[in-house]
Amino acid sequence: MRHAVKRIWWGLVSVVLCLFANSLAMAGSSNSLMDLSTDGKLLACSNRDSGTVSIVDLSTHKTLREIPVGHYPEGISFLGQTHMLAVAVYRDDVVVFVDGDSGKELARTAVFDEPYGVVSTQDGSRVFVTLDYPGQVLEIDTSTHQITRTLDAGKSTRGIALDPQESRVYVTEYYTGIVRSFDRATGQKVEEWVGSEQDNLARQIVIHPTRPKAYIPHQRSRTSVAQGAGSIFPYVSIVDLDSKAETRRKRMQMDSFNGTYVVANPWEVALSPDAKRLYVVFSGTDDLFECEVLDDNYREIRHERTLELGSNPRAVKVTADGKSLFVYNALDFNVVEYDTRTLRPLATIPVCESPLNEETLTGKRLFYSANQPMVGRRWISCSSCHPDGDSDGRVWQQPEGLRDTQPMYGLAWTHPLHWSADRDEVQDFEHTIRGPLMQGRGLVRGAIHASLEKPNQGLSKELDALAVYTNSHTFALSPHAKQGLSEAAKRGKTLFFSDATSCAKCHSGPFFSDSQPGKSSPMHDVGTGHSDDTEKLGPMYDTPTLIGVYRSAPYLHHGKAKTLEEVLTTFNPDNKHGTTQQLTSAQISDLVEFLKALPYEDPVPQAKHAGLIEVRGSAAR
Repeated sequence: MRHAVKRIWWGLVSVVLCLFANSLAMAGSSNSLMDLSTDGKLLACSNRDSGTVSIVDLSTHKTLREIPVGHYPEGISFLGQTHMLAVAVYRDDVVVFVDGDSGKELARTAVFDEPYGVVSTQDGSRVFVTLDYPGQVLEIDTSTHQITRTLDAGKSTRGIALDPQESRVYVTEYYTGIVRSFDRATGQKVEEWVGSEQDNLARQIVIHPTRPKAYIPHQRSRTSVAQGAGSIFPYVSIVDLDSKAETRRKRMQMDSFNGTYVVANPWEVALSPDAKRLYVVFSGTDDLFECEVLDDNYREIRHERTLELGSNPRAVKVTADGKSLFVYNALDFNVVEYDTRTLRPLATIPVCESPLNEETLTGKRLFYSANQPMVGRRWISCSSCHPDGDSDGRVWQQPEGLRDTQPMYGLAWTHPLHWSADRDEVQDFEHTIRGPLMQGRGLVRGAIHASLEKPNQGLSKELDALAVYTNSHTFALSPHAKQGLSEAAKRGKTLFFSDATSCAKCHSGPFFSDSQPGKSSPMHDVGTGHSDDTEKLGPMYDTPTLIGVYRSAPYLHHGKAKTLEEVLTTFNPDNKHGTTQQLTSAQISDLVEFLKALPYEDPVPQAKHAGLIEVRGSAAR
């Protein structure tokens, strides 16, 4: 009976919404890096590298203004039918409200950490924001710019959308693809849709306006396969929001969706106003799929056309009349308008200048590319496992054994690379580019040197540029230390640096690692090398930095420790990973609080004062 009533309700919504589909398209109902105002006059996009928001006049195809908002803006949404905007500024932990007409900043709402997706109610009175860390949804009153509610929504939540009647809030977990719905009135979780354990990097969700369907772009990370033709696949999942059947969540494999045309790294999707077309952008292969939306509860979508785009497309939106679609090419720093009838470009609109120097920009384009010369078969790019310098949250079965994907923050100060320290420069990844994982032509003409032998630096401008970008990732201060170290963290700090634990013996210096460029970095047996029967290179491992360890679970080279507590207890029975077995549970808790507070101050000035080497790629300094 309950499901019959829901079906009738969705049918009534369908009738009502269809009456208005051609005359009204509400802004900001699903998260995106780009949004169109309800009246169709303005386009807004967030420029992550520039730290700005660009406002485009759609009648003239000119960028009216570029508004500084902070470090790494992500989700953006017009507020209801107004020209005011909410922007999630990921690195600065704020939601910024701006007036799109004047460019004036209206307010800043501080949040705990890493705001990513933002959506607005139809009347513009509320916005809902996902926090990647610690996995929450915030409700913000747009008249007071105050947080009115906080919902615990899972782990690493990014995608967010409101259903047509605005009674449900839908979110996605970034590293699992899990979809959850919450009752807007009560804040209680209503339902949960779990996909495959291989689902990964689900950063957006879009709700069908007239049918109980949701669309999620993501990838599949098949961690048991260490080659590019079988490890990572592009998907769009379709979730039936009104079904309890086992088939209520379907994964559409995008690399076989159009014959055998392979695409990589699906980033965003958009529905046409009449919901008859679904558009998918792929940031690795620079493609767009136009799909017919089928009302069959079986095939769901069918490929119609493919469009080649610019560099690193990260957003797509369709106009209210359905005649145009806009694509944001993040590394061309432009928005391109296309005619939906012909898919021919109508206008190319520069939205900002590149803030990156030529070498870094070249390296970043290579890092995100799943095309030649980086990749031979188009399934994978560097960013498939390290999007924006993050970890993919996965533990991969590599030829040398199990390997947890590490974040790239502070990489320039903590060479050599990998858990096994088998590469002393980023340029050594030319071996990976040419190898079975990526199968690319490579960036060097001719032979290259073996890892840990003569430098490959200087053999190719492109390879050096890739190293420059890879080494460029910095970090934010820990949200657990915004007010300074807590009393528990202070006690933990004393324990960390004490002779009783010897934690600082290996996790030393400004970056809490004795792995440093230009030195023969020591390897350590921390008692985990025999925990994996497939291990080939252990039991000695390089010391990882503890910078940002609060958000980089799982832990250890094999990723078997799910929490910091487990690192210090379950996986340290013989005190090889610091002397911690004698600590009380309260002391373990204090030590964890200190680790979560890292970094509580900028380590770079200390590193420079100590004369440590920073590797940039084309030269060490």
